Amino acid sequence: MMSHLNRRDFLAASTLAAAETHALAGPGFLDPGQSPAARPAAPNDQITLGFIGVGGMGSGLVNTFKKFPDVRVGAICDVYEPHRLKAAHSVGGKVETYDDFRRVLDRKDLDAVVVATPDHWHALVSIPACQAGKDVYCEKPLAHRVTEGRAMVAAAEKYKRVTQMGNLIHAGENYHRVVEIVRSGVLGKISKVTVWMAADRSGLGRPADSTPPAGCDYDFWLGPAPKRPFNPNRFTFNWRYFWDYGGGILTDFCCHIVDLVHWAMEVDAPRTISATGGRYALADNAEVPDTLEVCYEYDHKDGPFLMVWSHTDASTHGIADKSPGIVFQGTNGTLIASYNVHRIIPEPGRSITEPPRTLPRSVGHHREWLDAIKSRAACSCRFDYGHRLTTVGSLGNISLWTGEKLVWDPVAERVKNHPEANQYLTKEYRAPWSLPVV
Repeated sequence: MMSHLNRRDFLAASTLAAAETHALAGPGFLDPGQSPAARPAAPNDQITLGFIGVGGMGSGLVNTFKKFPDVRVGAICDVYEPHRLKAAHSVGGKVETYDDFRRVLDRKDLDAVVVATPDHWHALVSIPACQAGKDVYCEKPLAHRVTEGRAMVAAAEKYKRVTQMGNLIHAGENYHRVVEIVRSGVLGKISKVTVWMAADRSGLGRPADSTPPAGCDYDFWLGPAPKRPFNPNRFTFNWRYFWDYGGGILTDFCCHIVDLVHWAMEVDAPRTISATGGRYALADNAEVPDTLEVCYEYDHKDGPFLMVWSHTDASTHGIADKSPGIVFQGTNGTLIASYNVHRIIPEPGRSITEPPRTLPRSVGHHREWLDAIKSRAACSCRFDYGHRLTTVGSLGNISLWTGEKLVWDPVAERVKNHPEANQYLTKEYRAPWSLPVV
């Protein structure tokens, strides 16, 4: 039976998946039915997709992409048989299914693949996909380690692939509007930005190790990760709470929340990173912090600013009664935002007039990728953009692991002041798996 945690988080993920066609809709934001491409497609205009990893987010992506009239679902792949059979059934059952992603990449009739595996597989699937001539949509966070993300970017560039990291909030009207407000300067000098995530993630408990469920190739599921006994909490949704497969809430959500900061403030990487936290509140067998604070210093054309990441897994009440949320604090006023709404609080004695719209609006995050496959244009959340966002979360975890304040060189992608911290930019891979050479 699905736990209270999983139900709530599944609903949250479903809300995000539906956002492109519902909650994020606004002036200039088109859903699949409104898109110019939403008309019967000629056979040679169709895009044939393969889906690799069809659990929670993966099955949602199947359901999203299959609605576009110019998309044909050509392959379903998952190492867990119930997932792949369910996904195949959702598209009528007349689709080839696989338990090995390499067989999907061998298919010459597939134009592109959608990768929604656990994080520790993203690079090892996406890089060979680029090498096989497939365009790639990969779920966030882009990679499990910084060197993996850099290799994914290199592969996309070398093989001239159209890529998109799954970050559909980026396409919404609210984010576009906040970016316009911040960039206009009406808030004054912004010296501090706070981003946060608050949720009740209790309920994992401490289940005993057991045998893998029927239909699961558990050794393949582990892949490059260390050999561990099967535990229900390490499988399906909850894998993200274990270091072997994910980076916790920080890497899981920084691509959504920090995205707005990078975009609005026009920055690419922090200069320093300092983290503190741990598993303080919840009694279970998860490993990643349930309570975490990370301070990032950024250089900006108008002077440096501080970004503070804050999250708790033991309370649903975030700052300003929003979870998640972002606050830009300026000398003229403060802007408080979440995924779908924002408001401005002027400083006493000041009034703030919102600027006109200046950014082009999105046709939708998924539609943008499909259109770019045809036009060969660059997507807004292409791999190099997604890599920089994902690196922010990874650096926070490295600071936590080392207990050090890190000074980051974004060009060399190395820690400058504590060379020993650079070991965490990569990881060991369990044989026979390795990071593909680009």
